[in-house]
Amino acid sequence: MTALDLDTARSIIAAARAHGSSAGFKPLTVVVLDAGGHVVAVEREDGASMKRFEIGFGKAYGALSLGMGSRSIMARAEQQAYFIGAVTAAVGGTLVPVPGGVLVRDEGGDLVGAVGVTGDTSDNDEAAAVAGIEAAGLTAQVD
Repeated sequence: MTALDLDTARSIIAAARAHGSSAGFKPLTVVVLDAGGHVVAVEREDGASMKRFEIGFGKAYGALSLGMGSRSIMARAEQQAYFIGAVTAAVGGTLVPVPGGVLVRDEGGDLVGAVGVTGDTSDNDEAAAVAGIEAAGLTAQVD
């Protein structure tokens, strides 16, 4: 796979939502970006609060921007707040440094995109993203 296509993005979203539903998570919003940071697909569940698209996008876009999952970005923010603040400004404010932004790699290890999930706790958001990515036969990179 050289690109994350629409059918794959839809599969990721469906599996992430199914994981959230079976685990009793609050309503989720799932954003799938390609490796260039473009939106491939997004779904916002009924009852999700406003601005969830922007949060999910920021988690995924931040992961792509720094080449690491948003959990690692959070750890970096705790150690180097000025750096993360500067990066956030450099990417136009589209960086949300909490878990839930996961990089997507294909079977060859190539980066094909990122998934951002928001709506429940950050740990649960990340778990839903990983479940969606893995159900699509891809590799989730959280670090």
